[in-house]
Amino acid sequence: MFNRRDFLAASAALTAGPMFLPSNANALSPNLLAPSDRITLGFIGVGKQSLGHLGKFLGNPNVEVVAVCDVVQARLDKAVENVGTRYAERTKSGEYRGVRQFGDFRDLLAMPGLDAVVIGTPDHWHTIPCILAARAGKHIYCEKPLTHNIAEGRSLVREVAKAKVIFQTGSQQRSEFGGHFRKAVEYIWNGRIGEIKRIRIGVGSPAKPCDLPTEEVPAGTDWEMWVGPAPMRGYNQILCPQGVHNHFPAWRMYQEFAGGGLADMGAHHFDIAQWAIKMDSSGPTKIIPPADRNAESGLKFIYENGIEMIHNTFEEGVKADCVFEGTKGMLLVSRGGISTRPSSILEEPLIEGDQRVMASSNHHQNWIDAIRSSSNCICTAEIGHRSAAICHLGNIGYRLGRELAWDPILEQFKNDADANKLLSREPRDQWKI
Repeated sequence: MFNRRDFLAASAALTAGPMFLPSNANALSPNLLAPSDRITLGFIGVGKQSLGHLGKFLGNPNVEVVAVCDVVQARLDKAVENVGTRYAERTKSGEYRGVRQFGDFRDLLAMPGLDAVVIGTPDHWHTIPCILAARAGKHIYCEKPLTHNIAEGRSLVREVAKAKVIFQTGSQQRSEFGGHFRKAVEYIWNGRIGEIKRIRIGVGSPAKPCDLPTEEVPAGTDWEMWVGPAPMRGYNQILCPQGVHNHFPAWRMYQEFAGGGLADMGAHHFDIAQWAIKMDSSGPTKIIPPADRNAESGLKFIYENGIEMIHNTFEEGVKADCVFEGTKGMLLVSRGGISTRPSSILEEPLIEGDQRVMASSNHHQNWIDAIRSSSNCICTAEIGHRSAAICHLGNIGYRLGRELAWDPILEQFKNDADANKLLSREPRDQWKI
């Protein structure tokens, strides 16, 4: 962690730089840590999802948001306003000008005294900022799905390990949503539904090629920077809405930028499945797409132990985000709740000595606590990579329409050069790192 005295001195030397809280800040709000003790945060991407993260961290007395970055000026202005409004309450003057804004995340990473970053960009813009942040020694919280392709994921994991920074993947279901997913994993770990045979995951369709028409780039939007490492194409507001918006943009649906609905929510629900069957550092060995090449559901992942995981196919009356079928019963879990068949399974509580997941009821705080204790988070870079890899394997299976043999150790398809070509994508020249 950087020396805060150096940070404050450097900041004071910058006329456009941040003005930090006065020395009597704790007297104004006794729950705050002293400025020198707080973790300084920068935000890379401040769209809808990341503004939600920003709001939560602004209410955290353990951190100080000092910088924001985006390719749309209106979003930058909104983020700066949000920070100023929240932190102004802590100053005698009622004003706060302590956050810097950037259009290029590399400039943010070069800011003196920055401890950590929150990355909430579109999927195709996750890996490069993560790697450069790790090389700069910054702790990282990155949205899911962690990567755009499998090769990116392995590179990211290596860089994080080399830098020894604390990494949290934004798979909040491991911590939050009433603890339903945590309870499900613990019941499965402790054999309450017996040996797992089949898992059904209810998420959206695979990605499709982008066919949107080109529109005029609105003022205040850096379209070249938005496209970044992806193949260049014309602007369309479906990909990058104008100004501040209150919806999740549909770049998620297009394979140039993301993995479709299969990866968008799949990064959450496949993550829970991998966790429950203790495959956080591995994966399936076969990918079997449906016989109908036009089908958008029914693809199967087969694990070496025989467990079968099916994408978005359910029996009548049996539907949830995650459905686990075991030799003793069935467990259904969603963000809204958990149930079992028979229902009596949930009536038997876990007891002392049963296996438990890491204690975490707040995903953001889990990251902050890990930074302070130099320990692993509940969803490390390796875990985030492996969960995203399931989504990428599914998309490749649908795209090729044939059975694939996968080696989860080497992270290569067996004897399939065409499939292996889809494991990576060369970034545009200016974004090769």
